[in-house]
Amino acid sequence: MDRLSDDDLALLLLIRFFERKLLTLFERGELNGTTHTCLGQEYVPVSLRTLLRESDWVFSNHRGHGHYLARFEDPEGLLAEIMGRKGAICDGVGGSQHLKRDRYLSTGVQGQSLSVAAGVALRLKRHEPGALACVYIGDGTWGEGAVYEALNLAQLWRLPLLVVVEHNGIAQSTATALQMAGTVEGRARAFDVEHRRVDVADISVIRPQLAPLIEQVREEPRPLVVEFATHRLGPHSKGDDTRPPDFPRVDWYAAYQAAHPEQCARIEAEARTRVDRIAAEVAARPPVVWTAA
Repeated sequence: MDRLSDDDLALLLLIRFFERKLLTLFERGELNGTTHTCLGQEYVPVSLRTLLRESDWVFSNHRGHGHYLARFEDPEGLLAEIMGRKGAICDGVGGSQHLKRDRYLSTGVQGQSLSVAAGVALRLKRHEPGALACVYIGDGTWGEGAVYEALNLAQLWRLPLLVVVEHNGIAQSTATALQMAGTVEGRARAFDVEHRRVDVADISVIRPQLAPLIEQVREEPRPLVVEFATHRLGPHSKGDDTRPPDFPRVDWYAAYQAAHPEQCARIEAEARTRVDRIAAEVAARPPVVWTAA
């Protein structure tokens, strides 16, 4: 794999160690509720980070910490939200899954974000030419009818809509082959929507491949489905991994470490220290206190 910039690698490892810290905090009983980590998929939002603009909307899902951190690089606010501490993004109301900040919105309801993103894309086309709506979904979400309704209208109305599919081969506990007939490409093509599949985890390859396609979405509005063939290393949620031992778990970082050990050792140490410091600082904050209006 080509050498990454220090900034890109630092962001990738910030996401990774943030997610690992969450799982550790759950194991210690210091967090409540649930959380869905993106371990192994960090490179997807980091690849898109420089291809998206501040004027774009980003719609995320239940597995969205990496999406948020790639957009804002705000681990303090995100951890405070998840822990219900002072400084939380949404005053502790949203928790791990439901966040709203500027032009970023996440939801744990499968398929919901694509419909909303299509509506926002329609407004952007009419009032903010050049801006787009980017929505992250998983392969399991293709079982939701809202996906097809949104794609149908997006193509009919030529909306600036970027659909990013993180295809990790399993929908919660069910392998994709057992719950989805056909392919993501076939379903996108049924609506005459352009599809591009990304089979590599090398950001230096991904960005130049996608940059002209995303510019076309902006300049000649139309939807685009980009399917990342990726791997979820962690459990579905904080501790419910039902995959068999032989289920593929390919880690992009293992290959990168082998190719660039010195850079990895240096930046990994910085990321660990940063996340540990943030976790200690946020845990020491007072809880969010709700008062009657």
